[in-house]
Amino acid sequence: MKYIFEVHIKEGFSAEEYAEAWVRASRLIQQYPGAMGTELHRKIDDPRKLLAVATWRCKEDRDAMQAQHLVEIDKIIRSVAPFVEIRSLGEFEDPQWVVNFSLD
Repeated sequence: MKYIFEVHIKEGFSAEEYAEAWVRASRLIQQYPGAMGTELHRKIDDPRKLLAVATWRCKEDRDAMQAQHLVEIDKIIRSVAPFVEIRSLGEFEDPQWVVNFSLD
């Protein structure tokens, strides 16, 4: 499953600063059972908007991680919270339809 959200960087803060915190928190989160990586994408026409994707084996694994409320992760998230606006896009199942195409 994928947990996807948008990150809007406020003036006076940079995407690079947010990404540094993202990496620190992700390293801790990836130690939990079912964690399968994270991605942070910058919007092409608006470098202050990011798309964040966290991949989990299943929703139950992600819920279990959140229920543990790790203080270190919360501290990292709180440190950048004043500088960003987060909008959850939701939790998505793994793709049912995939089209891979290459001219190679």
